[in-house]
Amino acid sequence: MLPRRIFLIILCTLLLFLGIYTWNQRTGQWDRLCAAVGLEFTGGIMRGLDSLEDTLSGVWDNYVDLRDVRRENDELKQRLRILEQRLAGTREDRAELERLRRLMHLDYPASWPARASRVLAWRMGPNAALSTIMLSNGYLSGAAPGTPVTSWEGVVGRVLKAGPSTSVALLLTDTGSRVAVITSEGRVQGILSGGGPGLPLELRFVRQNAPVRVGELLVTSGVDSCYPKGIPVARVTAISTGGASRSGASVLEIQAEPLVDFHRLEEVFLLQRPLDSITPETDAVYARRPPVLEKPEEPEAGSGS
Repeated sequence: MLPRRIFLIILCTLLLFLGIYTWNQRTGQWDRLCAAVGLEFTGGIMRGLDSLEDTLSGVWDNYVDLRDVRRENDELKQRLRILEQRLAGTREDRAELERLRRLMHLDYPASWPARASRVLAWRMGPNAALSTIMLSNGYLSGAAPGTPVTSWEGVVGRVLKAGPSTSVALLLTDTGSRVAVITSEGRVQGILSGGGPGLPLELRFVRQNAPVRVGELLVTSGVDSCYPKGIPVARVTAISTGGASRSGASVLEIQAEPLVDFHRLEEVFLLQRPLDSITPETDAVYARRPPVLEKPEEPEAGSGS
C-alpha cells in the first residue's frame, strides 16, 4: 500500500506541475507572479540593507564628530586653564603693584632709608611660639636685629633674629613687643605692649587725667630711637580707670588695636637705622652705638689752661 501511495503522490505532483507549466505557457501569469514576489522580496531586503547602511554610517559620522568635539572640548579646556592661570597671575601682579605703590607713597625721614622685603612664612622653627614672620632679607641685605619693620598701614614689628639671607621679625602683637608711642591729638606718651595672639594691645604708663579718647591714633614717638617718629601704630579702642603703676600712681588702662592686618602681609619695609641710634646687640640687649667723634678744636693761642 505504501509504494502505491508514493507513486500516486509523485504522479499527482507531475500532473500538477505539467498543468501549471502549460497554464503559464499560455497566460504567463506564473512568471509575473514569481517576478513580482521576487522583486518585492528583493526590494524589502535592499531597503533594509540601505537603512542599515544609513544607520551605521550615521553612527560612524556621529562617533567621528563626537571625537572631534571631544578633542576640541579638551583643547578649549586647556586654553581656558591657561587663560585662568594668566588671569590669576595678572590679578596677583596688579594686587602686588597696588601694595607696592602704597608702600612707595610712604614718607620716612631721610635718615631712615627703607628696603623692601617679602614675607616668606609665619611662625616657623624655634620661634613658632612667638608671633613672628620670616622675611626674605638677612643681615647682608639690611635686616639686622632690631631693624624696624613697617607696611603701608603702619608699624609691623622689628627684626628679632637675622641670618645672612633671611630673618625673623617679632610682630607688634607679641607679648614681648614694646613700642614708644604718642597720641596724635593729646600728645600723650606711653609704651604700647603686645597682648598676645587675638588680644588687644595695651598702652601703659599713661596718667589718670591724660587727654586720651577712644578712636585716637597712636604713632611712634621716637624717644626710644627704635622707630622714627610719626609712624602710625594703633588706634585706641577702650579706656578704663582704676589701675595703678608700680610706684602707686593712678594710671589709665588703655587698649588699642593695630592698624596692620598681619594675616594679609606680603611685602614690608625694613627701615635702616642711623648710625647714632639705639640698636640691639647680642641677647637682645640694647646699647647705643658710639657716636662719630669729631676732631677736637685746638685751643686758641693765649687762652688760659
